[in-house]
Amino acid sequence: MSEAADATATFYDRFPEEARIIRASFLGAFLAFAIGTTFGIIQTLHRTGIARPFSSVDYYTFLTAHGVFLVLSFTIFFLVGLFTWALVRSLDRPLVDRRFTWAWYGLMATGMTLTGITILAGFTSAVDMSADVLFTFYAPLQAHSLFYGGLAVFLVGTWLAGLDWWRTFLAWRREHPDERIPLQAFMVLTTMIMWYIATSAIAISVLVFLLPWSLGLIDTVNPTLTRTLFWFFGHPVVYFWLMPAYLLWYTVLPSIAGGRLFSDPLARVVFVLFLLLSTPVGIHHQYLDPGIAEGFKFVAMTNTMFLLLPSLLTAFTVVASVEYGARVRGGTGLFGWLRVLPWRDPAFTGMMLAGLMFAAGGFSGMVNAGMNINYLIHNTIWVPGHFHLTVGTAVALTFMAVTYWLWPQITNKPIYSKPIGLAQVVLWFAGMALMSNAMHAQGLLGTPRRTAEPEYAGFDYGTAFGGFQELNLQIAVGGTILFISAMMFLSNVVLTMGNDRTDGLGVTIAEPISGSDDAPLVLDNIRLWGGIAVLLVILAYVLPIAAIISRGGLFGPGGDAYPMMLEMGSRTASQAIDAITSGWS
Repeated sequence: MSEAADATATFYDRFPEEARIIRASFLGAFLAFAIGTTFGIIQTLHRTGIARPFSSVDYYTFLTAHGVFLVLSFTIFFLVGLFTWALVRSLDRPLVDRRFTWAWYGLMATGMTLTGITILAGFTSAVDMSADVLFTFYAPLQAHSLFYGGLAVFLVGTWLAGLDWWRTFLAWRREHPDERIPLQAFMVLTTMIMWYIATSAIAISVLVFLLPWSLGLIDTVNPTLTRTLFWFFGHPVVYFWLMPAYLLWYTVLPSIAGGRLFSDPLARVVFVLFLLLSTPVGIHHQYLDPGIAEGFKFVAMTNTMFLLLPSLLTAFTVVASVEYGARVRGGTGLFGWLRVLPWRDPAFTGMMLAGLMFAAGGFSGMVNAGMNINYLIHNTIWVPGHFHLTVGTAVALTFMAVTYWLWPQITNKPIYSKPIGLAQVVLWFAGMALMSNAMHAQGLLGTPRRTAEPEYAGFDYGTAFGGFQELNLQIAVGGTILFISAMMFLSNVVLTMGNDRTDGLGVTIAEPISGSDDAPLVLDNIRLWGGIAVLLVILAYVLPIAAIISRGGLFGPGGDAYPMMLEMGSRTASQAIDAITSGWS
């Protein structure tokens, strides 16, 4: 942003039309957050046996809605709003064509509405459609065609959002041919290149296989192929959620702490590494899939280990930046500088706690990534425990925390209550610590995930961590605290919307200690890094996918879909297992 800009001017003052678009995106995210967290607490209480007002058949509808509304709708709607803010703010120019912007927002909203309607229709027999396929939507589970159609429309909307940001960047480049790409714009553009690469596989899966299959245009699909295409997308989508959090940790958090980003070049290196490494690793989700050779799994494991590097660089850079701010504030000593940080600010505390939880999630993620120890926890509740630390806290808590800082910038309305905000982010951290800890402990015992009934008949869970029911209670208590925190956040936002507009809310983001001029020019060559990323994906996936197709055929060996419509919900558990296993045979 221009140095001459008035420090008291907000984003709303400078770009009121873009601020409207960002608010609409955030409100869409918050609506999805409200729906998803409501289904989450129902699901938690059901699985732990605390309260079961609905049948176990409906549990899978709740589980699907919880996943889709939170990890797709909430995160991505917030992302497009945040990226619009970051790009416009850092380039200091408006979007090229706001009508185009509203068009992609409309596509995203329409697509997610269609998908949501299809999921929620599973609660009633009055409508002949359902989509109880969970978040991991691949064969042999089959949803109604409207579910896949809505996802396709939503996906196209995100593609057009990226195109909108690229068009705006290219317009800026023509005006500033010799300037370095501003850091926030660089982060947005590299993230979108990764997104285009990652979503190519899920687009093929939906448009070529799943949607025609659900429409009856083809009789069968290859389950291993659709599963592989999903995880081609399913792992980098985690970084699509995380990279906005990284953007905030790098550029906003140091300024709130009263300091400056330690190193612009290191931040650029991290985003380049994520672009290169986030996609060629998805097969590590398929270590137990018999249709993929062990050698390919080993390659995926090795690639996954390289992802430690950008995470470690982030930990170093962000902590160094925050410490610099603390020492500017007068902090001294080895740890004494921690005391002078603005812990009463919910934006700062929330993002710091999110980063701390992400570190814990990184350790549990190492277990997921290793082939040998993955066998211990594969498809157990350990895995949801892990991604509730990463996506459920590192991402979600960062998004909630930064709302307390960013919402006044896009509305000129002060936050209704920062003390409530502070209590809310602390409660989210505490609730997630309880729930995720118990999930990890149960996962080590072999407790399955994706099930309404987590206990095997006639099997006693013996554990050094406490009784199984004690762990269930911990999950229920943690989930309840999370739901209370979510309602506090939403209430604070709604009450803030009722505040009057006021002046003087503008804030600035300080320039890094080591700026963009210290970064090698090659880092700004996004075309080069995108090309290398595509090459790495080809090397990682062409042979495995060719082997899957040669072994099982492009459209698979046959087998029934499950579930197809609502009447399938009346099947017994043994019939359901037979239907699923026949799809893999």
